[in-house]
Amino acid sequence: MADRSWQRLIGIILLLTLTACAGPQPILRSNKQLHVYGKQMAQQEVESCQRHVEQAGLRPGTNQSANAATGALLGLTLGGAVGASAGVVGGLPGVTIGAAAGSGIGLVVGLLGGTFKPLEPDPPYADAVTSCLKDKGYEVRGWE
Repeated sequence: MADRSWQRLIGIILLLTLTACAGPQPILRSNKQLHVYGKQMAQQEVESCQRHVEQAGLRPGTNQSANAATGALLGLTLGGAVGASAGVVGGLPGVTIGAAAGSGIGLVVGLLGGTFKPLEPDPPYADAVTSCLKDKGYEVRGWE
């Protein structure tokens, strides 16, 4: 049983590590600039604008690991509460088992739900990157 807990913990840490670097990226609208220079050049321009904005002290803010951690904590808490209340019928052992089972299920569901939550950058960061790209002839239609 202890081996299974360690495997689960390692899996969660691995998932958080893999998603930690993913940040919100601008979605460019198809326009003349994008067609003339192509997607590869546009991606280089996006990265250049992001570096410029980050050097000015602004940060993208939201990332998948933060979303996943928030979802996991919320799922753990709510799952434990629901599981404990469902286990009331079985007395103290039922409450304990219900809380443990609910917490485990809530943790996994919250973690997965948080991981796939859409990413949106902090507004000042998004405005600065959008302005930089606009100055270069690109149009931002959203973030992902």
